[in-house]
Amino acid sequence: MSALRRSFHSLAIPNYRRYFQGQVVSISGNWMQTVAEMWLVLRLTGSGVALGVATALQFTPMLLAGAYGGVLADRWPKRRLLMVTQTLMAVPALTLWALTTAGSVRLWMVYALVLVRGTVLAVDNPARQSFVSELVGPARVVNAVSLNSVIIHTGRIAGPALAGAVIAAFGVGPCFALNGLSFFVMIAALRGMDPSQLQAAPARVRARGQLRAALRTVRETPALRIPLLLMAVVGTLSFNFVVLLPLLARFTFHGGASTYAVLTAAMGVGAVVGALWNGARGTATPAIVTGSAFAFGAALLAAAAAPDLPVEIAALALVGAASVTFAASVNASLQLAVAPELRGRVMALYSVVYIGSSPLGGPLTGWLSAVGGPRAGLVLGAVAALAAGVIGLAAFARAGQPISRPALARR
Repeated sequence: MSALRRSFHSLAIPNYRRYFQGQVVSISGNWMQTVAEMWLVLRLTGSGVALGVATALQFTPMLLAGAYGGVLADRWPKRRLLMVTQTLMAVPALTLWALTTAGSVRLWMVYALVLVRGTVLAVDNPARQSFVSELVGPARVVNAVSLNSVIIHTGRIAGPALAGAVIAAFGVGPCFALNGLSFFVMIAALRGMDPSQLQAAPARVRARGQLRAALRTVRETPALRIPLLLMAVVGTLSFNFVVLLPLLARFTFHGGASTYAVLTAAMGVGAVVGALWNGARGTATPAIVTGSAFAFGAALLAAAAAPDLPVEIAALALVGAASVTFAASVNASLQLAVAPELRGRVMALYSVVYIGSSPLGGPLTGWLSAVGGPRAGLVLGAVAALAAGVIGLAAFARAGQPISRPALARR
């Protein structure tokens, strides 16, 4: 019981509690939209490659401009910046709802609106990642990052479950409308915060070379360089579930939108359990980073070999637990190791390698799944995660941070 209480102790901070509540609604809506978008693309084309293209368009702006989004996050008050980005994120959702409801939606329209949403995300995500430390401070950052993972994966459960029911009853259009409205809940949460309680780093004035300075710091600091390298490998090749899960649902298990929702929810349940365990620990060590990479790879192999839908559901729950432990540990270790004035830019680099790598990995996974079946895409992710574990062990040892050390270096 005490461990469970430790998992939630960041919620004692009123600003973070408001943020948590707003994110639960907003991210659930975002998952509804993701499910509806992917199902709409699949309905329009029946193509795994088309799903990969949609994923690439959503995340290409993060790959190309996400680092500059971090520069903005270091220059502007993050709370104010998030209110702007959340407002802009509602626009493509409501536009897609209008087009779908009118019956005039075409594939190129979906692609265009996905690209617009991804462009706003390139600024929104670095600001959200680095805002967590301002809400709770360094002592609770591991717990807060893990609770953010709970939010994301609770949304992964609630959003697809609701999306499956809404799509089955009313079609994909209402999913987009509900997501558009959910952003205004997050805006209300941001407006309700007490700015005087934020532990904000001093805003950086505009100057030349700010992104280069962050890259140089990462290159020279093993506690930043190694986790980012591992996330680049795993993010590119192992986190392409937006492409894989609808293909598994339709072509491997011959199901529909409800099967897709069940697979996504199963992964979300496992992720919530993993995130709560991670939050109760309160540490981010090389052992956890590398160990969770190995566990992620093993779980993906189990999912690739699952003979039927019940076994696949169980395997995806393990995938969810291992994947969120890996991602949250990398995230927290970076926030603990980076100086506050660089946090926006370093967390933007995290977003680039975690989210922005999807334009590279998404089409590759889609193509491989089209040629060899969705199970081949899972095997690719497993090999990448296992390789990351091996690379991490060697790199941490070479940097003088063997996995037996109690924690990554802090500043």
